[in-house]
Amino acid sequence: MAARVSDWYFTNGNTVEGIKAQVDDIRAKAAANGHTVKVGVNAFIIARETEAEARAVLAEIIDKADPEAVNAFGDAARQAGKASPEGEGNWARSTFEDLVQYNDGFKTDLIGTPRQIAERIVALKAAGVDLILSAFLHFQEEVEYFGEHVLPIVRDLERDSGQASGL
Repeated sequence: MAARVSDWYFTNGNTVEGIKAQVDDIRAKAAANGHTVKVGVNAFIIARETEAEARAVLAEIIDKADPEAVNAFGDAARQAGKASPEGEGNWARSTFEDLVQYNDGFKTDLIGTPRQIAERIVALKAAGVDLILSAFLHFQEEVEYFGEHVLPIVRDLERDSGQASGL
């Protein structure tokens, strides 16, 4: 339906390759309908000075998750997915760890150093992503850190590659 009537297609988190496949698919379908669609992806961002620090925060988030709630969500999502055209839905291949952040935001892997995250953002944009719907553990502090430490690198990388910044 997004290929016919929507201006935006929002997808769960995924690898750059997984997102690219979705972007190519939705845009091909939209083009066949004489339509264009922008793409947004869900992402949970954990930026730290070292990748080890960022991965430790991720591990702590997962360790503190409520297994009963996460498993209940996963079961409900998989059951609902059976009614989808492909018979599996968005969360069919999601692990417990993926489901801790309900829209698979960890899968987008914006977790690491500012440079690692910036490089992944540029790769997502090169794959056709127009918007990254970001989530953070401690919103106020981490958005500020992201703005001060990640975005300047994104802009530098885009400038150096000739891409226009849309963030």
